[in-house]
Amino acid sequence: MLELIPGTRSGRKRHWGLALLGAVSGAGLALTLGAAPFVAPALRRVCLPFVPASPAQVETVLQMLKGRRGKLVDIGSGDGRIVIAAAKQGFRAVGYELNPWLVWYSRYKAWQEGVHHSTRFYISDLWKVDFSEYSNVVIFGVPQMMKSLEEKLQRELTSNARVVACRFPFPSWMAVCESGKGTDTAWLYNAKSFKTPSKKL
Repeated sequence: MLELIPGTRSGRKRHWGLALLGAVSGAGLALTLGAAPFVAPALRRVCLPFVPASPAQVETVLQMLKGRRGKLVDIGSGDGRIVIAAAKQGFRAVGYELNPWLVWYSRYKAWQEGVHHSTRFYISDLWKVDFSEYSNVVIFGVPQMMKSLEEKLQRELTSNARVVACRFPFPSWMAVCESGKGTDTAWLYNAKSFKTPSKKL
């Protein structure tokens, strides 16, 4: 009869337990590292987390810019869905995004959708970009950044420019059109808006 060495069975259990814990921890770390670039805020002056535009928001943007031509820019373009959708409507569309993972993903999606020739995605801080060459501007911002961005765009945009702000309006500009409900709301501004501060009641 074979005699079991004391502690061998418990030692094996401990070994397998540690191996299982290591595997689970490794999988969790891999998942976190893989997902973090897409959900974590990029480093910028104002924290601007990546929240994908809903189909309703994309449609609202396209409707507000219907009939327009020229270059379009999405400020903080995320996964590129606004830029790609605009390119399909005939725009020469550009996206600026600080998160390199999202920029690389956007370029891949544009290639996959067949619009890579009419789209461009750049890794860049929006505060360092001159937007004067764009006649159509889209921004999914947060309240903390809208005042500073309003001042920047007012200095740089030309008289034929149109701006669509999604989720949050600019604090001083008067919108010429508002569409959607809740988080799907968007505001359209033109050059007259840039020069006309909103009236305080």
